Amino acid sequence: MIGVGEAFAGRYLLARQKFLEGCAAAGLAVRSHVHPLRGRDGEELAMDVALDGDPQAESLLIVSSGCHGVEGHCGSGVQVFALHDAEWREKARDQGVSVLYVHALNPYGFSHTRRVTHENVDLNRNFLDFSQPLPVNEAYASLHALLLPEQWPPSAANQADIDALIAREGLGFYQAAVTRGQYQFADGLFYGGNAPTWSNKTVREVLRTHARRASRLGWIDMHTGLGPNGIGERIFAGRDDKAAYARANAWWGTAAAPVTSMYDGSSTSAFLTGLMCYALDEECPQAEHTSIALEYGTEPMLEVTAALRGDHWLHCHSEAPAELAEAIHARMLAAFYSDTDAWRGQVISQARQAMFQAVDGLSGLAPAPA
Repeated sequence: MIGVGEAFAGRYLLARQKFLEGCAAAGLAVRSHVHPLRGRDGEELAMDVALDGDPQAESLLIVSSGCHGVEGHCGSGVQVFALHDAEWREKARDQGVSVLYVHALNPYGFSHTRRVTHENVDLNRNFLDFSQPLPVNEAYASLHALLLPEQWPPSAANQADIDALIAREGLGFYQAAVTRGQYQFADGLFYGGNAPTWSNKTVREVLRTHARRASRLGWIDMHTGLGPNGIGERIFAGRDDKAAYARANAWWGTAAAPVTSMYDGSSTSAFLTGLMCYALDEECPQAEHTSIALEYGTEPMLEVTAALRGDHWLHCHSEAPAELAEAIHARMLAAFYSDTDAWRGQVISQARQAMFQAVDGLSGLAPAPA
């Protein structure tokens, strides 16, 4: 066992080192899918994958981090702690559940303190059939110029226009318009891309390699940036499937805190397009799968959105002064990683509970779906 604080890292390079060291200490082999670009510190970037358990197991739990780059500080800490947690590893092993750790789904964003991939794509909006017409987010189109003004920080007039929009249309409209996913503005926020990204293709390869022998799959994907600070909302991840949602609630929900869903409006998340979990249907059709995004709150939603706006503005303005660039990076990190022992402790305790519950669900010990 290691201390909670020891499991987390403030830079990708150190987070990866801790993950690889944790795998070595646990006796696990690592397959590193090396990214074509380098990190912010010139370091190698990779999606690192380690399997703890029988490769032929019928039940497999995937625990992943860094889908949204900078959010990887949270998920990496959970994974590193789990690798040193003898009680957790024994439980999964004794119940016949193999655990697949996927570290840094989007290593470029993790290293560069961005939420998006090197293609400026939100990975969790990128899982679509690009041979078909792409969704059109008209509400975002009406806001794009407002979200990315010519100057940063925004002018008082720009902020007044956004405040007036929220007052007129409501905060829910603003969140949904911005975050749903859009496919028309390659420089914009929550851009889903026009083709599968490197991370998309690599995730699919990982699923084909490790998950096609399982008949039961669980997936806990770690996220940050929505909801009250330190609270891990369990958001159903999958298509609008009532049976899968019922299983997720049986595994992870309680009467006081059921698993939430974007389909019924119970989640802090808006309705989204192109989710990564959709790849399970295509790459692992043999398996019954049950998945959640474990979403930890950090800063208020408007602060998180402002940090994202600054990050995308900087991406479009490479000529920005170094001092301003560093301030934007620092604001991004604070928006997605609360660097306090209290927050880290909440993250570990809730993730650990969810992982134990997932093993019970995969091995048939969870309550039957209602």
